[in-house]
Amino acid sequence: MDGHTRPPRLREQLRGVMRTQRYSLRTEKTYWYWIRYFIRFHGMRHPPTPSRIFL
Repeated sequence: MDGHTRPPRLREQLRGVMRTQRYSLRTEKTYWYWIRYFIRFHGMRHPPTPSRIFL
């Protein structure tokens, strides 16, 4: 190992929150579907990147 750890990816973050809150697997899959749709709709920009649309 090189000692560098990557921050968790968006999917891993979602899974962690959903499992902690005890959401069902089907709900987790549905949320992930809509998150992917939203990101693709807005041009594949990284979620933390603000744009004029959201400001």
